[in-house]
Amino acid sequence: MRIIIATIKSWNIERAKALQKRYEGVHDIVIYTTREEFTADNVCDFQPDYIFLPHWSYIMPREITDNWECVVFHMTDLPYGRGGSPLQNLIVRGHRETKISAIKMTEKLDGGPVYMKHELSLEGSAQEIFVRCSDIVFREMIPLFLDADKEKMTPVPQEGEPVVFKRRKPEDGCITSDMKTGQIYDYIRMLDAEGYPRAFIEFGDYRLEFEQAGYEDSEDSEDGERELAAKVIFRRRRDGG
Repeated sequence: MRIIIATIKSWNIERAKALQKRYEGVHDIVIYTTREEFTADNVCDFQPDYIFLPHWSYIMPREITDNWECVVFHMTDLPYGRGGSPLQNLIVRGHRETKISAIKMTEKLDGGPVYMKHELSLEGSAQEIFVRCSDIVFREMIPLFLDADKEKMTPVPQEGEPVVFKRRKPEDGCITSDMKTGQIYDYIRMLDAEGYPRAFIEFGDYRLEFEQAGYEDSEDSEDGERELAAKVIFRRRRDGG
């Protein structure tokens, strides 16, 4: 088989290279990490059997999606959770586990037929969850495509009423005074990953950004809440407050 993997995140790039080495001499695997190299001309020259897109954040040209089988790995149990910021939207809704849905990319956002699904825990920081997801995608899900006859990998239409997530913006990470420690913990951890704007509080001329959140002990305090600790970075606001 000829395979293209297009991804921009370090944890996926690392695992894509490991997969490439694992199947050396068996499958021809090319890895693209920038829009500049992932072009329709390059794809046409390579003629892939599959294009895998774990955490590719750019709009895909129709010239590619209409002519080659593109597989997206979406971090929800589709059709629940179509749309942007799936991890953050799951956590703010109280979910502690989800499924990775491997779907065929179509013109309908996250609406393509499903090849397979895999359970995924949402415990820990966003970075830990993304790495856990990457392990599953590259060590368990993509190998199923590579080790099976392509004719047998037939996706099936999604079933059920879609629930659509709205892409969250950086300002949605603001921690407010009415939040309990559990919600504050979720806000911090769900944005604690490479390339993501951190959860924050506005404080005069500064923005306090939080990461590495964790509970101090296993017992609740007198008001029933656990004590929370996190690293904080003071950044002077560009607008001067």
